[in-house]
Amino acid sequence: MNMYQFFEQTMEKCPETLFLVREKVTFAEFPKLVRARATTLKKAGVEAGMVVGVLSHNIPEFIVTLFAIWYLGGKVLLLDTNLTNTEYDNMTRLTCCGFVVAEKSFFYEPADFKFFDIQTPDNEIDDDMVAYPLDANDIATLSFTSGSTGTPKIVPLTHFNLIECANSFDDFNEWFKPGGVLYGFLPLYHIFGFAAGFLAPLHFQMGILLQPAINPKLILADFKEYKPHVIPSVPKMWELFRKKIIDGIKEQKKWWLVSFVLKNQIWLRKIGFGFLIRKIQNTIKEIFGGRVELMIAGGAATKPEVETFYNQLGIAFIQGYGMTETVGPFCGSRPLKKRVPFAFGKPLGNNECEIRDMDEAGIGMLWVRGHQVFGGYMNNPEANEECFDERGFFKTGDLVYKDKNGELHFAGRKKQVIVLDSGKNVYPDELEALFLDIPGVKNVAVFEHVVQGKTVAYGVFSVEEGMTADKLAAAVAEANKRVAKYKWVTHFAMTTDDLPMTSTQKVKHHVVKQNLMDGKYTEV
Repeated sequence: MNMYQFFEQTMEKCPETLFLVREKVTFAEFPKLVRARATTLKKAGVEAGMVVGVLSHNIPEFIVTLFAIWYLGGKVLLLDTNLTNTEYDNMTRLTCCGFVVAEKSFFYEPADFKFFDIQTPDNEIDDDMVAYPLDANDIATLSFTSGSTGTPKIVPLTHFNLIECANSFDDFNEWFKPGGVLYGFLPLYHIFGFAAGFLAPLHFQMGILLQPAINPKLILADFKEYKPHVIPSVPKMWELFRKKIIDGIKEQKKWWLVSFVLKNQIWLRKIGFGFLIRKIQNTIKEIFGGRVELMIAGGAATKPEVETFYNQLGIAFIQGYGMTETVGPFCGSRPLKKRVPFAFGKPLGNNECEIRDMDEAGIGMLWVRGHQVFGGYMNNPEANEECFDERGFFKTGDLVYKDKNGELHFAGRKKQVIVLDSGKNVYPDELEALFLDIPGVKNVAVFEHVVQGKTVAYGVFSVEEGMTADKLAAAVAEANKRVAKYKWVTHFAMTTDDLPMTSTQKVKHHVVKQNLMDGKYTEV
């Protein structure tokens, strides 16, 4: 199948179910929108085989345009809304994209392509037009990624890759249910939002509630009105929700009671206090609309206390792992009774993993193979030769280890591992998680740096107003005691500015390091 046929298959199962929830568009009504948009794009010059860019926030026209491009036999170039005009020019040039469907706010004077307003009304349908017969192995989307070497590469994903990703969510069919509502505020141009917020609900005949703005007030209003069942998000957002909930309860001077009840559920139920547990859980769950059954985290590691908090509310919380090259979630955790913190689970669907070249701690390079893994970078044989082995396994560039439950844990990016002069390895993720527990620290980046001719683990801390250099130094020194001495961060800088982040709220370590070298941070 191709993606349009995949949609038709879903539509036949649930024609009257809402697909676009806010817009009240059913699965049966959606193809009419696609054919109207395809008619408009065809008149504008879109043809089979063309690469067509999509540059937009999460609005209904985004999804309609995706299917219209596939209906016409084209390939979709997914463009990040946070980039510069120069980057858009470069991406379109490298992919031979001459046409970009975008929101008007992104328009400028490009050199090699033309813009088309994504919100242009579609006023007619060409009744003689039929869906182009795309093959499952034809390219469906093109995305840019930094990859394992840090050099931008083009990732082509086939219709087969996308559909297999959707199918892999069957491992979680306990929570993805036909007729349910999935909240889609993660950007669709990013592979995590694309997979969890678009492919998964399409597969399960669920409705998608699109939200174009990351605005807490709008999001909470949506929760109240539409009561979603499944909510994917990045860990940072789950942390913010947790903090807001706890702070609100503390203001009412009830946190001591709520905390006690949530932590002691097992024996409280045994002595007949199940009603109190349910009352507290349901009161807090009302913030999310009251019907949420599953929360998904991806893009970075989630703090154990955050995961535990939502589990205590009776909500399944799943941590996923994936890359653009694997159509996002390749592995997913299971809600186990005794979970090891930071686990991102086991391979989903028709996927498999191998850990190679493990050190004495069991940390090694993650290699993956399966139906979701792309076939290779576009026009980049050197990178493909480096990243694929003779058995078809793809080298992720990520270091992982396996726990007693058989679940995988992220230990760091190979390129970010700090190799000290002694030869010992230091993993930034471990130290960053340690320092994020310091009150007043908003974020931190740890990376390899040379100080007075010596290679060290260096930290740059983003702190709240009021944090002094002395307070930070004392807190870092205390936190250091929790790890081996060779891992200690004794050289660092601070700033009250936010650290530069990616669209999934991961720190851009290379930008932070450059800012440090440019003197933008105060060294302590």
